[in-house]
Amino acid sequence: MPSLRFLAPALLTLAFGAAPVTASAQSFSDSQRGEIEQIVKHYLLAHPEILEEVSTELSKRQATAEALKHETAVTENANSIFNSPRGVTLGNKNGDVTFVEFFDYNCGYCKRAMADMLELLKSDHKLKVVLKEFPVLGQSSVEAAQVAVAARMQDPTGKKYLDFHQKLLGGRGQADRARALAAAKEAGFDIAKIQKDMTSPEVRATLEENFKLAESMGMNGTPSYVIGKQVVVGAVGLETLKEKINTARCGKASC
Repeated sequence: MPSLRFLAPALLTLAFGAAPVTASAQSFSDSQRGEIEQIVKHYLLAHPEILEEVSTELSKRQATAEALKHETAVTENANSIFNSPRGVTLGNKNGDVTFVEFFDYNCGYCKRAMADMLELLKSDHKLKVVLKEFPVLGQSSVEAAQVAVAARMQDPTGKKYLDFHQKLLGGRGQADRARALAAAKEAGFDIAKIQKDMTSPEVRATLEENFKLAESMGMNGTPSYVIGKQVVVGAVGLETLKEKINTARCGKASC
């Protein structure tokens, strides 16, 4: 909780309806500050509900500031977020809203969120979906992501990649190089070429780009999304994702 000497002017105004107190805390003597702090303390004890009001208002302001920060980061990096050739593009490539997902193949929440993404692809024909590998859960995740990027390099359409993506992310156990290669083989990729491309500069550049973008937007976990100018962190569920898409599309949760 902030020091009472900083809360005092505002709380005195709230408590007694007085004109705003403009003097700084440093302009009061020690005895005056002590008296003010006692007044504020007694007022808070008599009206503790005001602390809840202050906390609520603080949360609102912090959320507003965070949303503005996200919007600025998205605007500054829009081309790399939405149109980078290093992302996997699915759905309507000329869609009116772009839905970008950052994921890790070892993220349990990403496994559950995959069903949301697939449902959106199926039901929203005006949606452009972009998938970005964001391996934050250790070396095995990095290995799986390297295979995924190499697979993307073989498949400009994204159709075979999506098959591979579902097999690997939807499978059981830890995703690593071996499991990713097995999923790629099952999806019909050239495994010798993938093994060669895994160590290519393009794979490294793709993962570096994705990490840089995530950092710029304050993403610290998976799944994370960019929907329009909104950054959404966490597996928030299908209905919330639909609301975010509608907000990007028409400015409200339901179009």
